[in-house]
Amino acid sequence: MDNICPKCSLPKELCICGEISKEEAIIKVKIEKRRYGRKVTIIEGLDPDTNFSDLLTKLKSACACGGTIKENRVELQGDHRRPVRKLLEKWGFTADNIVLQ
Repeated sequence: MDNICPKCSLPKELCICGEISKEEAIIKVKIEKRRYGRKVTIIEGLDPDTNFSDLLTKLKSACACGGTIKENRVELQGDHRRPVRKLLEKWGFTADNIVLQ
């Protein structure tokens, strides 16, 4: 019973839950200004089952910046909206569902 996904009832090697969640998620990538005029890129709308720490590590190394995870959203230091969009598309998220604000 360990080898069966509880969501889709398929064997784990055939499980499609992750792909479906990537295709259906509406991801918002926006900028917030913080103290002293510093900009922070915020990525919201990711599935709560997403491995946020792994995603954050990949984004931080690709954008060469610092970042954190707060309240099921990823925050990166600086304005990285366009590179983040390209990276998310490359990692399997649907381009039409990624909204830049």
